[in-house]
Amino acid sequence: MEALALERKAEQNRELRERLAQLKKERNAIILAHYYQRDEIQEVADFRGDSFLLAQKAASTDADVIVFCGVHFMGESAKILAPHKTVLVPDERAGCPMADMVNPIGLRELKAKHPNAKVVTYINSSADVKAETDICCTSANAVQVVNSVDSDEIIWCPDKNLGHYVSQKTDKKMIIWEGYCNTHDMLTIKDVEEMRAKYPNAQFVVHPECRPEVVEMADFVGSTTGILKYCRESSHKEFIVGTEDGTGYQLRLDSPDKSFHFASKFLVCPNMKVNNLKKVVRALETMQPEIYVPQDVADKARLSLERMLLVK
Repeated sequence: MEALALERKAEQNRELRERLAQLKKERNAIILAHYYQRDEIQEVADFRGDSFLLAQKAASTDADVIVFCGVHFMGESAKILAPHKTVLVPDERAGCPMADMVNPIGLRELKAKHPNAKVVTYINSSADVKAETDICCTSANAVQVVNSVDSDEIIWCPDKNLGHYVSQKTDKKMIIWEGYCNTHDMLTIKDVEEMRAKYPNAQFVVHPECRPEVVEMADFVGSTTGILKYCRESSHKEFIVGTEDGTGYQLRLDSPDKSFHFASKFLVCPNMKVNNLKKVVRALETMQPEIYVPQDVADKARLSLERMLLVK
């Protein structure tokens, strides 16, 4: 029965992929998929990437329609950078708890307390918060962005773990918001110690959204793209991975001869996994759910994103 169910699922996916190819041609659409998406979505994506790469693709694509397979703030970023394009998300319920931990009212209050500070906001944030921001960043370029800002005082939001990591790489004073990623923050020292005992020859690679005490244990710390690059180019053959388990698709694709063990079974973002292949097809069939950002908000938020894209 299990084999029959798997066969039926494979057949359904084949039919969905064929329908998707047809719809993409009809709509002049591209599929952008974050590395944390289900394998079935990453398989059909025109571009896979982290927030930074996908933001760049959204800004430069010639397609009329962007289907953004990620969470809601990513679709907003795409719409802000490509305002004349139609941006769809497979499921509008795919939110980000960390992004919801900061709001424009609270950020404005903090800015009033620190009038000389510049605001650096992680791209994992709403359009309304980006509109209150001087410059955005991703985990890939956070240190470069903070160091590029013409101020000795930085208001950082919303991820306190990434903020702590960045604070160790800069001389600037950082006022750090108390947000965090529910998934990455679950990883503990005990989890890593147990995995190292089980896989003593493996290197531990970790995302800086994890807790500082966990990050300190790592052989390599980096963004999702940074982790992928390190594992691909490393001479080591075995890794304990401290980031969301969707990255396993690209890790295995890049290095089929290497072994990857995720540091915890809980490194799964339920919001990212809300999306599936059927919903991607339905989005292009119905042209819904579509992302809208009010023009006044988008105009302000766009400045913070465009400044980020200029940082080398």
